[in-house]
Amino acid sequence: MRQARRVAAANKRPLRVLFADEARFGRMNRPQACWAPTGVRPEVASQLIREYIYLYGAVCPSDGTCAFLILPASDTECFQIFLNTVAKKFARSQILLVVDGAGNHGSGDLVIPRNVILEFLPAYSPELNPQEHIWDDIREKVFKNYAAKSMDEVCGKLVQAALYVERNPKMVKSMTLFPYIRNAL
Repeated sequence: MRQARRVAAANKRPLRVLFADEARFGRMNRPQACWAPTGVRPEVASQLIREYIYLYGAVCPSDGTCAFLILPASDTECFQIFLNTVAKKFARSQILLVVDGAGNHGSGDLVIPRNVILEFLPAYSPELNPQEHIWDDIREKVFKNYAAKSMDEVCGKLVQAALYVERNPKMVKSMTLFPYIRNAL
């Protein structure tokens, strides 16, 4: 964090701390419990079609701003596209991007944009990444007991979900501003 603050000061840009991750969404679903009136057994479609797409996301817990991108894979090439998109969206800021230890996040083939500094979370600690709460919320509110007929339908639902999250910074802030993050800022 100190290094990021020094770089931000040297470049005369404000420091923005973002937490990033990617999540897989697709046509395979698991029926879950849901509310129904007494005496009514709800019908829920179930399917085992193994088609997936990835939603990349970055969240700034201090103000609730977000950036999302739907990409076909979780690999270095797609992460590079996401990095470039985040760097461009927050071009006036120096970005400290906190990521997990996935192989594509630390690949030697990555070209880190000038206004981005990568910081890695400790291994096996997804609970430290507030972006995970966003994924849980999307899965619970948008994809719970939902069986998509096509990948275009999944993509459409992801666009809806990403726009809803991006347009509700107060909600995002309340979900992601963990005490350890608040104390560090």
